[in-house]
This record gives sequence, C-alpha cells and structure tokens, in this order.
Amino acid sequence: MNDPTPLLSIRDLSVSFRSRAGDVPAVTGVSIDVFPGRTVAVVGESGSGKSTTAAAVNRLLPDNGRIMTGHVMFEGQDLATLSESQMIAVRGARIGFVPQDPMSNLNPLMRVGRQIGEALEVHARTQGAATHAAVVELLDMVGIPNPERRLHQFPHEFSGGMRQRVLIAMGLACRPQLLIADEPTSALDVTVQRRVLDQLDELVARLGTAVMLITHDLGLAAERADTIVVMNKGRVVESGTAAQILDSPQDPYTRRLLAAAPSLTSRRLVRPAASATERSAAAPGPDPALAEVRHVSKSYMIRSSRTGSSSELTAVRDVSFTIPRSKTIALVGESGSGKTTTANILLGLETATSGSVRFDDIDIASLSRRELFKFRRRVQPVFQNPYASLDPRYTVEESVAEPLRVHRIGDARSRPAAVAKLLDQVSLPAALSSRLPHELSGGQRQRVAIARALALSPELVVLDEAVSALDVIVQAQILELVASLQRELGLSFLFISHDLAVVRMISHEVHVMKDGQIVESGTPEQIFTSPRQEYTRELLAAIPGGRRAA
Repeated sequence: MNDPTPLLSIRDLSVSFRSRAGDVPAVTGVSIDVFPGRTVAVVGESGSGKSTTAAAVNRLLPDNGRIMTGHVMFEGQDLATLSESQMIAVRGARIGFVPQDPMSNLNPLMRVGRQIGEALEVHARTQGAATHAAVVELLDMVGIPNPERRLHQFPHEFSGGMRQRVLIAMGLACRPQLLIADEPTSALDVTVQRRVLDQLDELVARLGTAVMLITHDLGLAAERADTIVVMNKGRVVESGTAAQILDSPQDPYTRRLLAAAPSLTSRRLVRPAASATERSAAAPGPDPALAEVRHVSKSYMIRSSRTGSSSELTAVRDVSFTIPRSKTIALVGESGSGKTTTANILLGLETATSGSVRFDDIDIASLSRRELFKFRRRVQPVFQNPYASLDPRYTVEESVAEPLRVHRIGDARSRPAAVAKLLDQVSLPAALSSRLPHELSGGQRQRVAIARALALSPELVVLDEAVSALDVIVQAQILELVASLQRELGLSFLFISHDLAVVRMISHEVHVMKDGQIVESGTPEQIFTSPRQEYTRELLAAIPGGRRAA
C-alpha cells in the first residue's frame, strides 16, 4: 500500500482567471503529492486556492480559468495535456469528485437513484437490475435510511445533509482510484459526518483509493488525513503530518487557523446564564420571556411519488422552550431532527398542527395580517446560505435597504446613511455597498445577511445554521459579531446548529433535538460536561478533533 510513486503529483501548478483588468492569479507554484491509499487534506480559508487546485486536477475550471504553468501527473499521465474526450473517460471512473453544493450539482427534475445510476452506466460499470442493486448499496453505505424507497425520490424531498450524501454516493459509485472531496461534509451533522468519513476510510483501506480532501476544518483534517497541506492566497505555506501541523505549526497563518477552530476547549463568547439563586437575589421571578414555544407539534401529509398513497410524517412533536430577552438559546441535533421546522413555526413561516408560539405574550397564530407584518419587523431570520437569500441582482446597499423600503422606514435620501451604519455594525467597509453578492466572499455575504436582518431593529434574530458553511477564521469573526451585537443591542438569538463546539461558545441554554423531540435541555456547562442522554454523548463524541482534545 505504501507505494513510493505518487498516484497524483501536482508540480509547480499556477492557475489564473481572465478578467477585464487582465489575468488574476488564483494558484501560484503549488506542488502536492497524493499516494495510493492515503489521504491528503488541503486546508485554508475561502479564496486560498484549495478548490481551484482541485478543479485544475479534474479539468473543471470555469471558462475564464486556465492552467498557466506546471504539471498534473496522474498515474504517469499529464492531465493538463489530455483532450476533453480523454478527460471524460478519467472523470468519475478513475477520479471521483464530490462537490460541496448539492443543490447546484443535482438535477432537480431527476430522481436521485437515476442520477447515481447514470454515473455507473456512463462508465459501463453496471446495467439494469445490477444498477438498481448498486444504487441501493451506495445509498445505504452513505447512511441514507430506507434506500429502496428513497432512491425513487427527488432532491427536494431530501434534507440538505441527505442531498450531500447523494453526491458522495455518486463520487464513490465507480470505485475510483482517486477521490477529490471538496468540503464534502461541511453541511452534514457531526454524527453523519463521522459515519460518512468512516466509510471513506474503509474504502481507502479496502481498495487502496487515495483521497484529496478539501476542507476548512483543521480538526477534521487532523483526524482523517495522513498529510495536511495548508494554503493561503494561492500558495502552499506549510505541509506535513497531522501531528507536525497541529503540534508545531511553522507558519503564522497556520497558527491563526488553529486558534480560530472551535473546539470543546474554546473560549466562551457569552457569560454563563445566571443560576436560579442568582436571578432571585438580583430580581425575583423568572427571566422575562420574549418568546415561548408551547407544546408545538407539526405533521405533514407526504404523498409517495411512486405509489400515489399518502402517509403522515410528524416533523416536530410536543416541543416547548422559552427565549428570554438578551439571551441566546440553541437548538442542536442532526439533519431531520426538527430544528428548522421549529424555527419556521416561530418565525410564522409555517403553522403548527398543535400547540402555540407566543411572542411578547401574544399568540402569533391570532395575529391579523397587519399585526403579522409588524411581528416580522421584530423577528428576523438569517439562513445558512447567504447567496440564496440575497437577490443576485441587488447591490449590497439595495439588499440591506430593502426591508427599510418595504416597512417604509426613512426615505430615499436617508436610507444610504442607515445602510452605511448597518454595514459598520457588521464590520463591513462602506466601499462594498455597490457590489453584487457574487463579488463578495462567503463571510462578507453572511455579514450582509446579518446587516439586512438588523435593519428593522429586531428584538429576536433566528440564526439557522448561519455559520456552518464558513471558514473557521470567518466563522470566529461572525460568532464574535453575534456576541457583541447582543451586548450592544440587547438582542435575543435562537441559534440553530449541528456543531456543538460552536453552540458551546455562543449559547446560554441548549436544547438537544432528535426525531422531532427535545430529548435533553440545560446550560452549556450541563450539556457538555454531564450529558444525560446517549444521543447527546454521541453528538459530543463525533465533534472533529474531539477525540484528540480529550
């Protein structure tokens, strides 16, 4: 297995993108070796060049991108010199690829089983009944329950994490010699992430498959990779074994990445909530509740696209919790646990089947249309994907000003100044106000989404996986921002996440959800030091780097 000859050898690779101003370098002089049966993790922030390097290997650069210099040797062949028809034979069959964004990479009009099956049949691996059996095996391998039924469904019928698992199944379909995985688990819950990565490890061991793992998660890289390559601004700044990089980082940038990575030992960003004794001594009575979720349940009638019959699915079952003023309450759990459905009911975007949501002691189900409009001014969401929640045709200024215009706050003259103040609150320079979303980094887009949510001076902000797709340095900045906004503006937050290390840093109280129910509640100290439920212990054990920290 320890073949001294690399399966993939990238040598002095430079990639540029054409622009109106000329060629813009994205990767400069990068050299990386990947050996059979080994995993190399390429780590860095957004814009560091890691995904561009991976795209160059597979010859999947955008139309304005080109390899300027260097070689990409795969099994002795320079991929940079192959024709497109020759590369088609390589992609999928010999080099598998798992992209990050499932909604952009899955056909919304085609059943998921057919999409996986195509990957097999295009390369003449299977046909007919054998394809069906192989698809079932692949879906089961990546942890999708009831694969015989789920393969007949469309992508929109899957959660975000399950869609990502479909992409992983497609990448593994032909049992390639090299698998390039570009942030393959950033959207997955920690337990599912561990299961999927365990399967990748087994594949490496069984078939000698090599893995090039692109990630911003150093904890994950340390657990899963034999070699870590750190990239910054298009260059390799450091490489070595996981132990070398974690224990003795040589480059200042690597040290910054390590310091920003959330873990169970990270500094908490909020003060612990006062105990009942402390609260009663300071001010008798409970914390003033801003919002209350009371015995909320939500069921859907699901119509089978295969048989046409309907069945009831209970997404949320008898969920109750309180959000005090100026506090952060966290909902944690795996994909499909009911977190987002609960948040949507709280936001008034969905109606509970039973139970109630009270905001400022008023049942939101009783609000008139006019009152609901006012309620939306007081409660604002920030979603996981800022690119999807921002209009691509609107500039930053237009996006942030839109809520002001809709709610008739200010006028055309006063709004630019209000936008500038909001951008300053989220630490964005005013110079960005004329840019479009595609001209911003992921972290900048998320800051714009937060500025937009703050435009109406809300009392409660719902953050639904708002930092899960961000690089650790940007994630740390956004978490610091959330904590500072709470201190300065007295905001309340409902923080929804599958990342327990992040939740520990930012929350005052934690509710753990599983199968639509809250199975455990407590302060971060209680949840993280003395979890009562086995499910909570599994979530904690699955945190990348957690075993090392322990």
